[in-house]
Amino acid sequence: MKLTDLFQQKKSTFSFELFPPRSYKATIEFGINVGQLLKMNPDYISVTYGAGGSTQKETFDLIDYLQNSVGLNTMAHYTCLNATREKVEQDMNQLKDIGIENLMLLRGDPPKGQKNFVPTSEDFKNASDLVAHVNRKHKHFGIGVAGYPEKHPEAEHLAQDLYHLKYKMDQGADFIVTQMFFDNAHYYRFAERCKEIGITQRIIPGIIPITNFKQIKRFSELAGSQIPEQVLELFKPHENNPKKLYEVGVYYALKQCIDLLENGAPGIHFYTLNKSRATIDVFESIPSMLKR
Repeated sequence: MKLTDLFQQKKSTFSFELFPPRSYKATIEFGINVGQLLKMNPDYISVTYGAGGSTQKETFDLIDYLQNSVGLNTMAHYTCLNATREKVEQDMNQLKDIGIENLMLLRGDPPKGQKNFVPTSEDFKNASDLVAHVNRKHKHFGIGVAGYPEKHPEAEHLAQDLYHLKYKMDQGADFIVTQMFFDNAHYYRFAERCKEIGITQRIIPGIIPITNFKQIKRFSELAGSQIPEQVLELFKPHENNPKKLYEVGVYYALKQCIDLLENGAPGIHFYTLNKSRATIDVFESIPSMLKR
């Protein structure tokens, strides 16, 4: 189902992000996790393109499986990495043929071992180029783009980043999914500033439960997300106690979600890291907490 149609029906949506497993063991664990997430009846699942665009075939195979064998409404990530006009057309047609109706269009990170992003083609240097092309030639797709509540790591300041975001929306993007953040104030300020510059599309907050402190610190640095000092104080005493860290991580993510939903956020997009347990624990607790 096209997400723009779903948004007309639902005030809030709940979704999970997955990535293609990279080993036999990870594939087994992935199957278990998908089975558990399926019980949550998500509005959609998104599947990443793989680090540096390295797993495109696996990504497309997984998207096909989730969409057509499992029956999940699946959104495909697609990036500028190795993108040429011929390749983009071929890939868009393939995604359409397997029934995909929604895309998350991104510039993409530099391939492993490279510090800076170097475009393959002058036609697709930024996410806005992909958005414009797909909106012009493949209108059957709903288009999502990334938003950075604390600014993109490469932007000089938030105003510059918001200018680029507004340009993406003007090229035909339908909605925004934010990068992870650990202080809801960042989301509220970001949403307000988007509104001030004329961005009216849905801005879905991205949340990740902290269950591996060192891993989250690394991911937050890559995404340009700061972990506030008060959050560090919550987690640091337990970084060598996995059970306690898990409990605190689930509790903190749940608090974030409840606050966001009670203050008008249009749902939650969960970054699962292919691990379902924490996400499920948070998601299943939301209805009872909202009633309090």
